Amino acid sequence: MLRRTAVLVAGVFLVAGCSSGQQAAQNRQGQAGFVSGNGNVSVFAAADRKTAPELTGKTLDDKTWTLSEQKGKVVVLNVWGSWCPPCRKEAPELVAAAKELGPSVQFVGLNTRDLDPAPAKKFVQEFGVQYPNVYDPNGRALLRFRGQISPAAIPTTLVIDKFGKVAGRVVGEVTKQTLLGMVAEAK
Repeated sequence: MLRRTAVLVAGVFLVAGCSSGQQAAQNRQGQAGFVSGNGNVSVFAAADRKTAPELTGKTLDDKTWTLSEQKGKVVVLNVWGSWCPPCRKEAPELVAAAKELGPSVQFVGLNTRDLDPAPAKKFVQEFGVQYPNVYDPNGRALLRFRGQISPAAIPTTLVIDKFGKVAGRVVGEVTKQTLLGMVAEAK
């Protein structure tokens, strides 16, 4: 029985991804409840798409950003935290996709659970992120997406069509190629 319990506990740590040993240190900084996704991609037919909730907030450079002002453009919304290893791994992919797609597609980050904006600003600078990033330290903006984004699954990326409806979702790390395909499907 003891051996089965040890195997079960070991399996939980393997499945939990970023909520393993590094997570314990992160929990002390306020990032409790983080679970990395598995990269599962969902694409929704136009008839099955649900409207994205309103997202308005201050960006890391202290400007106001509003999702509803983006109607007519495809929007790629990436939920991330500077403390999240998969977010760091996917950042160059997002930057490359944003560069390739250009201004016809609006990329926006939703930075969550960075209680101090300094690490988030450093992340943006380190990876050369040029698109806006809404600062959401307490996760309130993220909670508006309940049912579309699990508040615990970081990173998650949504592709929102030009009508403001969720056309696709990646729970976990996203690649440039996946984003390019999802955006093409959303147009």
